[in-house]
Amino acid sequence: MTSQPDPQQNLAQIEQLLQQLPPERPQLVVLPEACLCFGAGDKRQRELAEQPGSGPMQQRLSALAKEHGIYLLAGTVPLVEQKDDDKFSAASLVYGPSGECLARYDKIHLFDVDVADSTRTYRESAWTHAGEKVITVDTEFGRLGLAVCYDVRFPELFRALREQGAEVIALPSAFTRVTGAAHWHVLARARAIEQQCALVAGAQVGTHANGRETYGHALVVDAWGKLLSECDGTQSPCLASARVDLTELDEIRRNIPVAKHFASSKKVIHE
Repeated sequence: MTSQPDPQQNLAQIEQLLQQLPPERPQLVVLPEACLCFGAGDKRQRELAEQPGSGPMQQRLSALAKEHGIYLLAGTVPLVEQKDDDKFSAASLVYGPSGECLARYDKIHLFDVDVADSTRTYRESAWTHAGEKVITVDTEFGRLGLAVCYDVRFPELFRALREQGAEVIALPSAFTRVTGAAHWHVLARARAIEQQCALVAGAQVGTHANGRETYGHALVVDAWGKLLSECDGTQSPCLASARVDLTELDEIRRNIPVAKHFASSKKVIHE
């Protein structure tokens, strides 16, 4: 997606994409980070922030999941626990086919970096609370682990997701054009290979209202690191869609039992 500052405009884009879904169910749809508001700065996100479980953005996402009978992961939605809080949480919300919210993950690693692009300085922590919990959730197609964008640079989180039983990992993202071109594919594939999990990554793409440039390349990777589907990074909106066979995941884990080997090596590492 090339999300804009107006949530209604972005919801209309999402509805158009959902009309193009393959018919198979169960199905997981992963939207990009900041899918409902992007390109107006974090202050705008705070202005739009809703309390958990209430508000028009969450209501519409729930309705879309139910309407299409899908598991819908809303990349991140700004949420606040208290109305007078100066900061919001960047929350990934998973809605089930009945429209219920099944899980919430607050982005742990915040993007406080300098990049050689038109934006140059990113300080996500100025407006955003960092999450503190590793989150997985059971679905019809297996256990789903949750991460967001910059999290992909921290393999310890993905190890923790695997230890909680993750078989599929969702990675909604808004990688910058510069860092995406350098690192996006190699990091996403590495995390899938290391943890022997399928990985589904939604992505922002293009030039947004505030001039920020994002890399795109939404993708689906299997547990062997094979790229199953990818948006080309120039079109928006578009879908990267693939069928993932989790029996192949089981075979990979039996043949190369890295989780077992890691568990046996923990004592040696910590000594």
